[in-house]
Formats: sequence, C-alpha cells, structure tokens
Amino acid sequence: MKFVALVSSFVLLHVSWTSGKTEHRPQKDICEPTASCAECIMYSPICAWCSDKNFTKGGESEGSRCATALELQQRGCASEHLIQPKGVVNIIKDTPLSDSADQEVVTQLAPQSVHLKLRPEEKKKFRVKFKRAEGYPIDLYYLMDLSYSMKDDLENVKKLGSDIQRALNEVTKSVRIGFGSFVDKTVLPYVSTMKSKLQNPCPSRTERCQPPFSYRHVLDLTSNLTLFEMRVSAENISGNLDSPEGGLDAMLQAAVCTDRIGWRNVTRLLVFASDDVFHTAGDGKLAGIYLPTDGHCHLNENGEYDHSNIYDYPSVGHLAHVLSSANIQPIFAVTNDVISTYEELSKLIPKSVVGELTKDSSNVVNLISEAYNNLSSTVNLEHSNLPKGINILYDSHCLDSSSKGQPTGQCSGVKINQAVEFDVTVWANRRICQDGAQSFKLRVLGFNEELNVHIEPLCDCNCGDNEEFSSYCNEGLGNYSCGVCSCPDGYRGKQCECQQDKQDSESDCRVGESLPCNGRGRCECGRCACNLGVRGEFCDCDDNGCEKHDGQVCGGISRGICDCGKCKCLANYTGDDCTCSLDTSACMTSEGICSGHGRCVCNKCICEEGYHNKVCKECPQCPTPCQKHSPCAECKAFGTGPLSSTCSAKCENVNVTMVKASDPRLKDREGWCQEKKEDSLITFHITEDGKMVHILVKEKEVVDQTHLIMGLVLGTAMIGLLIIVAYRVAVELIDRQEYKRFQKARNEERWNESNNPLFKSATTTVMNPNFQD
Repeated sequence: MKFVALVSSFVLLHVSWTSGKTEHRPQKDICEPTASCAECIMYSPICAWCSDKNFTKGGESEGSRCATALELQQRGCASEHLIQPKGVVNIIKDTPLSDSADQEVVTQLAPQSVHLKLRPEEKKKFRVKFKRAEGYPIDLYYLMDLSYSMKDDLENVKKLGSDIQRALNEVTKSVRIGFGSFVDKTVLPYVSTMKSKLQNPCPSRTERCQPPFSYRHVLDLTSNLTLFEMRVSAENISGNLDSPEGGLDAMLQAAVCTDRIGWRNVTRLLVFASDDVFHTAGDGKLAGIYLPTDGHCHLNENGEYDHSNIYDYPSVGHLAHVLSSANIQPIFAVTNDVISTYEELSKLIPKSVVGELTKDSSNVVNLISEAYNNLSSTVNLEHSNLPKGINILYDSHCLDSSSKGQPTGQCSGVKINQAVEFDVTVWANRRICQDGAQSFKLRVLGFNEELNVHIEPLCDCNCGDNEEFSSYCNEGLGNYSCGVCSCPDGYRGKQCECQQDKQDSESDCRVGESLPCNGRGRCECGRCACNLGVRGEFCDCDDNGCEKHDGQVCGGISRGICDCGKCKCLANYTGDDCTCSLDTSACMTSEGICSGHGRCVCNKCICEEGYHNKVCKECPQCPTPCQKHSPCAECKAFGTGPLSSTCSAKCENVNVTMVKASDPRLKDREGWCQEKKEDSLITFHITEDGKMVHILVKEKEVVDQTHLIMGLVLGTAMIGLLIIVAYRVAVELIDRQEYKRFQKARNEERWNESNNPLFKSATTTVMNPNFQD
C-alpha cells in the first residue's frame, strides 16, 4: 500500500507539472477577412488593417481590409492608413548585479521589473541576467531521523556544529544553523502504543530512549555554535515499529513554519539525514488517518507537530510545491541501501540533491559541502503563477553551452561572480483580450529575488479617425472608425444607406440573364454584397480563382497577387502561378550559364542531351578530349584511322606537330593522351587556343604482341591443367570416402558369426529300409 501511495504521488506530481508546461502553437500565416480592425489584429500578428475610406471597391466586402501589410500595400493602401500595432518590451527596473554580498542591497537577478504590451500570438523576447554574488548568506537546517537505527549518527552530529560552519564559511561569512528531528506518527502500526514502549521505545529495557514523536523543532537558526552543540547534545535517540519514517511530515512543517524556524530571505538549505525510506500520502489510512495535510504550520509551544495523528502524510507533489515556494533546497544525506529511492525522489523535487551518508554520519560535513557546491553551481530560472493563456519559453546562454526553446532556463557549472544570461520569450493567445492585464514572476530556484513581469493586452486599433454620427455614414446615421461605418439597428450597407425592411431589387444586381450578383453574393438595396474574396459591381471579379502553388494563391504574396482570376506577378517572377523566377543566379557557373550545355528556365537548368546535374556539368556518354581529338591526331600524323579519307575537311581547325621520342617536351607526361591501335601506340598532347586545336604527336610505338599471345596460350593451358587436376583429386577423395564407408559397414555385420536356425539345406538324404548292400 505504501508503494502504491508513493507511485501515485509521483504520477500526480508529473501530471501537475505536465499540465503546467507551455504549449507551443504555430502562428497563422494567412489573414482572413474580419468584421472590424480589432478582430483583425487579434487573428494573427502578421495581419494589418487598412483604414483608408476609399480602399474597398464596388461589391468588395469591408472584411477585405484585413490582410498582411504587404498585400494591402500592393492593393493600394497608403502607409499612413496601414494599422498594424506592435508589441513593446519596457524595462521598468534594472538594478545592476552585485559582485559581493557585503553591499547593503544584494542584486543577483536583473532586471527586476518588465512591462510587456502583447498582441495575441505575438512573441516578445527580453533578456535576464543572473550572477551569484560572493559571500551570499546561508541558512542551514539539519533535520535528523532519531529512530533507533540512527544511534551512532546522533553521537557524531553532536560534534559537527563547528565543522559544518567552518566548511560553509569558505563560501560565506554569514552562516546560521538550526536543528530538528523526527521519528513517526505516534499511533499503531507505526509506533507501539503499549505504555512502557511509549515511555521507552528502545529494544532493551536497560537502555534509555526518549518517547517517540512525529517531528520536533529543537533549535532556531542561529550563528551561536555553542548553543547548537549544547541543544543537540541534549537530544536522545527514540524508536518506532516499521521501517519507513515520517520524514515528509517533518520536511513540510520545517518549510511552512517560517517564523518558528527563523528562515531569512537568503540561501536556504535543509539537510535531511536518514537511513530508511519514508511514508507518503495514503499510508495514514493504515492508522485511520484520512484527512489530507492542509499545508499549514502546526507546531505547539514545545516545537512539536501536534497534528500528526490528525493529518495524513503529504504527497511528494505537495511537498515539492511547498519546498519550491519556500525556496528551500533539500540535501538528502542517506545511506547506501536507500540511496536509489531518494534519487528518484530528488528528480521530482526541484533544486534538490542526494549524497551517500556513511553508517555513522562521519562524512556529513564533506557531504554538505559537496552538495551545496552542486546546488549553487546550477542556475535554474523558472516562472511562477503563470496566468492561463500566457506561454513562455527559455533560451539559455551558459558559459560553455546553450539551449533554445526549453520550458525552463538552466545552466550548470556556474561559479561565483560568473554571469549567465537567459532569453525569455513570452506570448499570449486571444484569451488575453478577455482577461485584461496580468502578471507573473520569474526567479532563480534557491534565491529569494524575483523578476516581476506585467502584461498589458494590445487588442484594439487606434486609427485616429473616430467620428460619432459621421456625415459619411448616411448623413450622421452611424459612427465612423478605421475606414468603416457602424450602423444602427435596422440599417446596413457600406454607408448605412440600406434599410433592412426595404425590399431588395434584384434587377439592379444582375447583368442580362445572369444570376443576381453572378451567384457570388447577395443583393442588398439594389447593390451587390459579394462573398469573401469576390468583388466588383456584380461580383464578377474572383480573387480566389487564380492558380495556386503549395496551397498559396499566385505562389504567395511575395510573388504575386490575384486580380480577377489572373495572377499579377511581381518583378522578377512570371508564369501562371508566379512561381517562375527570372533570376539566373542558380544557373551560373564559371563556364557560363548551365556550364554552356543548357538553358536557364525559372532559375533552373534544362540541360542538353547527354548532360545532367543542377548545372549541366556531367555527361557520362560524352567523349573525353582524348577520344574527341584522337582521329584527327592519327590521320594528320600518320594518314591512317577513320578520318584518313576526309582528314582535311574534318580536321581543318587542328594543327598537328610530330615530335621524336628524344624531344624534351616528352619529359612531362602529365595530361598526355594514349590511344592503342592493333599493332601500335599513339601518344599525343592537346592544347586549345580559341577555335584552333594544337596537337603534339609522338612517333608511333610498335607494340610487340608475341609475349602477349604466348602469355595467353600458356595461361589457358595452365588453367585447363589445373581444372583436370582438381577434377581427379575430387574423384579420388570421393572414391576413398565411399570405400571407407563400405569397409565400416562390413565390419559391423554379424550374420556370419552364427548359424541361421531357419536355414535348411536344399539337399535331403533318404535311407531305403529295404536296401541291402
């Protein structure tokens, strides 16, 4: 049951944390027509509104004023009428970081206050710096398990006050130490309720133990080491029945009883020393304790938790929340046999660490020192009280590494007076327009300083043209704002010119025998009110009917716009869908456009036959320069070859020079071509000078093929001989194997060793009794 309760606590904590994580939703990359400027800027951060009174044309809906700024400008909206509010980041307070804790006011986190103006889904970023000041004060509360198995440990802790302070004095001069202890709830089945055992829970009657208790605060945080050692020395060991202890009860009370413990707004460390596991939420039902812990301080005048038999143990999630809110960093000093359990617990409690404690706690000073260094060298920037609808991500810029888009900011290996930085990205959904101004806090775990972030929604337009009862809106019938009229009840139309109860005349909304408004809108007061994306006096212009590429009309607003069903491409683009770029940069090579073997179409090479790759450089089937000029070299030098009869005509641009084998130009053989003929070898070198080709041809080398023929004959004979030998060896091996098998079979036969009882001879001798010799 204890295990189930523990697992359930872990799961609940994980679920609560997961639900608190920010959800990254992609922004919309298009703008849809909206009824007002306010709705437009709430739709997406890329959307803008044109407030020009004459922007919309006949039949065009007022909702078409909402589009991207580029599209509106392309459609003729002047910049002074372009409404696109932008979010703003204002740093309200930014006190410089401190180098030392000796100052009256120590600043380790900057800035301290930020004000954000946010449009829905618009992301804004600001930078946060943190630097751990040298000598920052420390409060250390030592919480010890006093069950009987910790007897040796208590004797050592009584002597450790000065050693602990001496170790922490290496990082700060201001150290205060307190002490508390715990056993378990004083009811069955955790503690024996026999009167004698309640008075002395020691296993042996001759040994004296103090009565069991749940949690007792022994000493307030103090810098008086003599008092610490005196009060701890007065403590005595106690005992209980089961193995798990009431440590979570003690930790929660030590965290929430801030005034009783004496916690300052400094680095708070809680050393939890135990040699066993812990009870958690749900275990209290074994003793009939079912009320969940209320998270309040319940210490009596003697410093004891007097409600331990009323409230159940806290869950891991509840404890993690309380410790994090109180900025307390737990150090779990536990023995080897339970260290794996506390390592799992530490994963669920922010800013906690686990260290292995020897059986008698003799290494506790070194353990605390190492654990503190590990905790203080890790900087965790997190948010708290994040309102619904607000999202946040962190980019961490650490000393030797960085990370982006994380739910928390974290840097490890940070030393004293080394600053680290975090970029905090904040955005909100449309809910911010309903909830209004909100705020949350950022802080570095383990430190009391906070950064206040105030968010103001930017959900309305300030077009600067508001007119009540404007003459433009049917002689004062409606109000004018951001280029459109707001009509009173009973009126409609662009200028509130149409009464809703007036009978519409469809004859004024059609051309010839066509449908009213060409079936793409409705007739209102003798005028067409076109559907979205359609305009024109009779809704004859469809701005959605153009060619699309990857789902975008006319390849997107950066390439072209749709005008009455046809794409109008911007400069440097062409084609039906404006996706053909007139740029040729992707086709250019050092040899020219498409390496001189193709043409550039839509900034892509179309290669000649035989050539391929992006710039037409490769041609596997094309002849090499040696192959191309070999016939001319042969015919002009020796009068032979395939061009011997047409050499003058075919090789008129080729100049051939014969050279002897002793010519010094033959020493450098790099770049020379060699072509083998039936009985000779032609060697030549090619250089090109404009349209003229110059070829140096060496004297023919006669190839002696006698050795080649002899080699082929001998090689063939040897191969045949090897095949015959291999065949004979294989046959011999098979025969020997079969003979051995036959011999073995004969040796195993037994029928000839005895007479066959069923055997009868074919010859029978019969004696004639009447025969007389």
